[in-house]
Amino acid sequence: MSEEKAIGQVYASEINQIIVRSDDLKNIEDVKNKLNIGNLIKISDGNCNDHIIAIIQNMKIVDSNDDSTCKMDIICQPIGTYTEEGFQRGIKTMPLPCEEAFSVNADLLKTIFENNDVFNFQIGFLAQNNNIKAMVDGDKLFSKHIAVVGSTGAGKSCVVARLLQEAVGFDNGLNKNKELQKNSHIIIFDIHSEYTNAFRLVDKEKFNLNLLNIDNLKLPYWLMNSEELEDMFIESNDQNSYNQVSQFKSAVIKNKIIKNNNSNVNYDTPVEFDINEVKNYLENLNRERVDKKDKRTPILDNGIEVKDRYEKYFSQVFEFKQSDTNNGPYSGDFARFVTRLETRLSDERLKFLLSPKKEDGSQFSSSDFKDILKQFIGYIDNNKSNITIIDLSGIPFEVLSTTISLISRIVFDFAFNYSKLKHTSGETNDIPIMLVCEEAHNYIPKSNESQYKSSKKSIERIAKEGRKYGLSLMVVSQRPSEVSETIMAQCNNFIALRLTNTNDQSYVKNLLPDNIGSICETLPSLNPGEALIVGDAALLPAIVQFKMPKPRPKSETINFFSEWEENWKEITFEEVINKWRKETTT
Repeated sequence: MSEEKAIGQVYASEINQIIVRSDDLKNIEDVKNKLNIGNLIKISDGNCNDHIIAIIQNMKIVDSNDDSTCKMDIICQPIGTYTEEGFQRGIKTMPLPCEEAFSVNADLLKTIFENNDVFNFQIGFLAQNNNIKAMVDGDKLFSKHIAVVGSTGAGKSCVVARLLQEAVGFDNGLNKNKELQKNSHIIIFDIHSEYTNAFRLVDKEKFNLNLLNIDNLKLPYWLMNSEELEDMFIESNDQNSYNQVSQFKSAVIKNKIIKNNNSNVNYDTPVEFDINEVKNYLENLNRERVDKKDKRTPILDNGIEVKDRYEKYFSQVFEFKQSDTNNGPYSGDFARFVTRLETRLSDERLKFLLSPKKEDGSQFSSSDFKDILKQFIGYIDNNKSNITIIDLSGIPFEVLSTTISLISRIVFDFAFNYSKLKHTSGETNDIPIMLVCEEAHNYIPKSNESQYKSSKKSIERIAKEGRKYGLSLMVVSQRPSEVSETIMAQCNNFIALRLTNTNDQSYVKNLLPDNIGSICETLPSLNPGEALIVGDAALLPAIVQFKMPKPRPKSETINFFSEWEENWKEITFEEVINKWRKETTT
């Protein structure tokens, strides 16, 4: 230590701030590359070789009456203590004025960031020294909710892909776990179909990617709860919405009882019912004519009296007797409702939801619930899969929230019930799951618009309760200020890439700990792939350079001018139109 050249001395020591003053800038000429905002310095505390480790928050030239020298103040935040026993977070005493301060060399950085058995997961390399691995506590990283934020082009998709590749055992395009399958379970909501490419390896690497999209996703509507069903089929602003909800609920419950021969089911019970039969029931109510005398008994066109509406109306749509009858109690009230139901049921894009078929062409029933559930947890077709990508790019926007809500809730309920089952035998959940919400602002926004109600409710529940049942979140967004505050407030780890929007910068700063101070000011100037890492998993706040994932997600920006410089290209319009029609057929 005595051979090191001090960069300055403590000029002021306050509760959460130390000012180191350099009286001569020549003293720091050799180490000025180590003195950027966010970098570490060490300060003697007067006890032999003990040092306080501080993080640089700001630097400024000090006005002086003496023109012979130029002085600089380095303002820093104390964050830990380095002794012969190693580095520890927190400090017992602040350094006295005149104590010497030094730059931090590579050996000390390595001791702090690498030589710790608890910090066992590499997320990248220190921007301060790209030869030093940036290690974090893997358990605290993945078992607690993570927020990954950054502007378009900052490298969010690559950072997320790299983190998840490391988690499942990817190493430079190779599968380290191909001889023995590991127990990781990750579900990705992929809005723009970016991540499939990042998790496809050559066959010899034996990595099974579970890719679910509009063509093979099996998500029967009868799994929906009351809120999701009503969001799917009922217009909340319709003047008859109260009657619609009442009769729809009654019909669904009765149909569930009939289909499952079980009187104990309710509106939210995830068992089979027939939406087409429910539509028949509601259309019959809309057409219904009743006896003029008793004004209650429906009479069909053939003169038959309807004794039990449920027993009769589920089977088909009937014509009703016109003479000597009056309009039924709901006559004409459900016309728009029935039309909406018919439109939904005839939409080819919604087959995965409203008419999914098994391999043999038959409909899913309550007995198939296990197979439906297994597709999300990675147990599909007898192939173990660490990564399940749910490609939502082909799903109509108007049902996106409902789809995400349903899947999220199913996964939460599985984690909840599996945990409870394990608890009965004194064990803990041994199948922890991470749910990755890519482009989160699109379906869990801060706004309270009705179209996002169901997805917000489901994911906010995971944010608040999921961790204790082995379910964590990774929330990814380019507009963190537009994401649900409830969800963002529950994130314990932050990976903040370049943010150019001032509202987003301010929002993220308010979420981060106060003690990182001016480091947040670096957010607009970070390079692509660089990120500020803060949270329970990180030993210290640090700016980290992430390695590029291999393979990469398909998230690259199109190079407009380079493409414009190419020769004129022909378009196969027929193929485009066919794809277009497939995506928009109603």
